[in-house]
Amino acid sequence: MKKLALHWQIIIGLILGIIWALLSSKFGWSEFTLNWIAPFGTIFINLLKLIAVPLVLFSIINGVANIGDPSSLGRMGGKTLLAYLLTTILSVTVGLTLVNLMKPGKLIDEQSRIDNRISYELWASSQGLQIKDGVNYLKDPEYFQRAQEISEVTKSELQDATVNEKMQTANKAKEAGPLQPLVDIVPQNIFLSLGDNGLMLQVIFFALFFGVSLLFIPRDKAQPVMSFIDGVMEVFLKMVDLVMRAAPFFVFALLAGVVGQMAGDDINKVTEIFKGLSWYSLAVFLGLVLMIFVIYPLIIKTFTKGISYIGFFKAMSPAQTLAFSTSSSAATLPVTMECVEDNLGVDKKITSFVLPIGATVNMDGTCLYQAVAVVFLAQLHMIDLTLGQQLTIVLTATLASIGSAAVPSAGLVMLIIVLQSVGLNPAWIAIILPVDRILDMCRTVVNVTGDATVSSLIAKSEGMLNYPGKNLRKGY
Repeated sequence: MKKLALHWQIIIGLILGIIWALLSSKFGWSEFTLNWIAPFGTIFINLLKLIAVPLVLFSIINGVANIGDPSSLGRMGGKTLLAYLLTTILSVTVGLTLVNLMKPGKLIDEQSRIDNRISYELWASSQGLQIKDGVNYLKDPEYFQRAQEISEVTKSELQDATVNEKMQTANKAKEAGPLQPLVDIVPQNIFLSLGDNGLMLQVIFFALFFGVSLLFIPRDKAQPVMSFIDGVMEVFLKMVDLVMRAAPFFVFALLAGVVGQMAGDDINKVTEIFKGLSWYSLAVFLGLVLMIFVIYPLIIKTFTKGISYIGFFKAMSPAQTLAFSTSSSAATLPVTMECVEDNLGVDKKITSFVLPIGATVNMDGTCLYQAVAVVFLAQLHMIDLTLGQQLTIVLTATLASIGSAAVPSAGLVMLIIVLQSVGLNPAWIAIILPVDRILDMCRTVVNVTGDATVSSLIAKSEGMLNYPGKNLRKGY
């Protein structure tokens, strides 16, 4: 019998993980699942993160040093950043278009939305903020009694600890000076940066600086260093290969843990969670599907010619399924590099430079989700955002995506910054928190597919694309 391809094994593990979680919820096995199965999912993500950061470091150094000519480095870097910027703006535009057409926040019952609106006005008043659309329900005698009731409820509520933690992170980002992002890119200590996934931009800065410096020293002195870096990269890629052999089991454990944690011992919790947020989730999901199955293949077809629609997805399916199960662009990076090099035929010089930068800078799926989330939350609270305020969302989401940690749920911290940019309550992230992880899995697939698309475009423009067609690597 022919051996089942890796991505099919991963998909089977993924489906079995969800089924197990729902069964364990129904029969009261949740504690067993969380104590004895879920930890293997955590081990899987830890293993991939263990490999991802040093792989980013060595692959960028290797990519820059192998370019050979400093002038071509500047040209390739400019093209890469421009391509990532354009795909990000495109994804936010898709998100805003969908949420304005579908209006998911307006499909909730009227009374709940009125209560939400009064809560928003009470919050805005306590913060000294101006009501965004000029309408004031608190001044309407019809809602005065209800406003008093809500005011008492609001004061007695305890804020979710997760929301508090993420709000503190966002406040630090908001209070920083205009050049703080530039300061944050330059590390004080590279070893501290290597130990923190949130400091990936610092690792990239060091790698670029190191690689560029290698270009300016004599070739005979640089060669031993380059051979060492090349050897180290091969070791890390072999580590990825070994980890991926156990990926189907790890993915099963990961999904069993994530869904099991959401459900607890009550299967109805999952049903209620998804029912209440189904229209919002649908809007985000449709946007992400459009990006993956229409926009990216259209870009590939237009600019690279040789790669077929089916061929592109066959080539990228292992990375896409892994991205879905891990929710982390950084954790998926080693497999993305293998798929893009071996299956799409992109030269190693391109992948080792473009993909690690993309894992940090390119957050197309995350930006699309933010655009939908902010407008949905506004609609839910009966707030009509103007075109100008929606353009602010585009700008803030695009800038916030640069350097956001390529780890699960980092988008929530970015969402707080975007909400604050249009004067909305950042604590509203608690509303969409229950479905965030599932949507995070979907938007990570978009991020990874976007990285592969851009690297193919850059390779084509540099004459370094050699698509193997039907001769894809065995097992993929």
